[in-house]
Amino acid sequence: MLPFEEKLAVIESFPELQRKNVSLGRVNFHYEESSFDKKIVVYHLHPNGNGFVYTGHLPGYDSDDRGLTNIRDYSADDLRSLIHSSIDSLSSDGKSSATGDGQEERWLGPDNHTLVLIYENELWNVYTGLNLEASFESYEEAKEYMQEEGFHRL
Repeated sequence: MLPFEEKLAVIESFPELQRKNVSLGRVNFHYEESSFDKKIVVYHLHPNGNGFVYTGHLPGYDSDDRGLTNIRDYSADDLRSLIHSSIDSLSSDGKSSATGDGQEERWLGPDNHTLVLIYENELWNVYTGLNLEASFESYEEAKEYMQEEGFHRL
């Protein structure tokens, strides 16, 4: 588990987020440019390292009834990726927010080979250029595949 200070450094690397201190040493981070009423991206980051990220518009995450995913055991890279996806989902014009269609990530691998991961038609598809390489039912499966193949998210 990343300590509080490291999680805070990752979160603060997003200039579009505004820090809001709350009770008991906890910290929230707001995305004021959100296209939705929801503005909190990071909720109750606690000095013990526990906290939550809003994933209510993102498929494939284990979230509670408020759309929050616990980040206690997230690595720095996974946390960065999750926050980026959360901000992207809140930046949507609302046309695809219900399904998340159109979400796209670029992954870099061995020999600087780039793959693109796109959520479309309720599947996570991996493309090499215009060619479909693989399809997965969840983001977690796609991410695991990419990591096993030696790729990391850009």
